[in-house]
Amino acid sequence: METVSSRRITASIKRSPLLAVSFATCCAIPGVALLTWGVNPLTGALGVFNIFLYTCCYTPLKRISIANTWVGAVVGAIPPVMGWTAATGSLDAGAFLLGGILYSWQFPHFNALSWGLREDYSRGGYCMMSVTHPALCRRVALRHCLALIGLSTAAPILDVTTWTFPAISLPINLYISYLGFRFYTDADRKSSRKLFFCSLWHLPLLLLLMLTCKQPPGYFLRRTWHRNVWKEHLQRLQPRNL
Repeated sequence: METVSSRRITASIKRSPLLAVSFATCCAIPGVALLTWGVNPLTGALGVFNIFLYTCCYTPLKRISIANTWVGAVVGAIPPVMGWTAATGSLDAGAFLLGGILYSWQFPHFNALSWGLREDYSRGGYCMMSVTHPALCRRVALRHCLALIGLSTAAPILDVTTWTFPAISLPINLYISYLGFRFYTDADRKSSRKLFFCSLWHLPLLLLLMLTCKQPPGYFLRRTWHRNVWKEHLQRLQPRNL
């Protein structure tokens, strides 16, 4: 339940944009500082970039262009990438794969949600696909449902998971793709609601399956060791210049 103090803060922010900016700055600076010095500079840099992307790109674009949805998907994909860099200290294939899954998932999730709010977005002056390009809205949602199948298949190819992951995640990826297809063909509130509610359980289940199928501990170290040994072996086989 909303408290009296929180209602007062919300009302004050609505009355004063300067107060809103000041409050956001007071939260952002210590947050980025904690990420930089408490975790690592790469994670802190990603935090700064995401704050910039959200405030200076995504938010203004909402009233200008439907490109806001693609920019917003990047904003939503960066936090899990930050979690990866916090744990590993690097932007490797696993970070981009995890970000890609979150990026694609957001299109069926948000496009289905916005479909039922088209009138509200229109009255509010927001430029959304569901309002200005309804066919594109449905097509993009279906496209990224199918992309989740490809991204799940890429996980073992990139050595992030075992081959069990694309196999056991295929049923839920096919199901959300089926609902994406129904949303694309039916173009009604019923199909959009089904796709939206499916997206709510699909992502946590997909990530849980990904976690259970991750490569075993020490796998990457063993892989690096074997690669180095093989490289040394090839160097020894090369004829030496006398």
